[in-house]
Amino acid sequence: PHLPTEKPRYLMGVGTPDDILKSVARGIDMFDCVMPTRSGRHGLAFTRRGKVNIRNARHAEDMRPLDEESSCPAARDYSRAYLHHLVRSNEALGGMLLTWNNLSYYQDLMSGIRKAIDEGRFADFMAETQENWARGDLEPV
Repeated sequence: PHLPTEKPRYLMGVGTPDDILKSVARGIDMFDCVMPTRSGRHGLAFTRRGKVNIRNARHAEDMRPLDEESSCPAARDYSRAYLHHLVRSNEALGGMLLTWNNLSYYQDLMSGIRKAIDEGRFADFMAETQENWARGDLEPV
C-alpha cells in the first residue's frame, strides 16, 4: 500500500515455485534467486510434477525422461538413469543438465504466469500448478 503502483515490486531470495506464485498473487513483479542453479548442481530438478531428487536410487534404472512435457531438451532427451549416473559420479555434465532443466522450468513458469495474468486467469493457473506439484513425481518403475 505504500509503494507507488506504477513502480515494479522486487523480491530478492524467494525461490520455490510455490513462493513465486504466492508472491505474484500479492503483487510482486520481479524475483532474483539462486535456487534453480544451486539445486541443479546438487542433483535436484524442478518439474511440472514437483521436485525430483535425481540422486535417489529409484532413478538408477529409470529410462523415462525427467519431464516429457518440458520445453527443455535436458528434461526430454536424457533418461533419469543417465542423469542419476552423471550426478552420482560427480560428472559436471549432470549438474549442467539439471541446471538447464531448472532454468527452463522457471522460464516456462514465469511465461505461464505472465500469460495467465494477461488472460485474467492467474488464480486458475496458480491452482493448476499447485495441483500438479501436489501429485508428486512419477511412480517408480
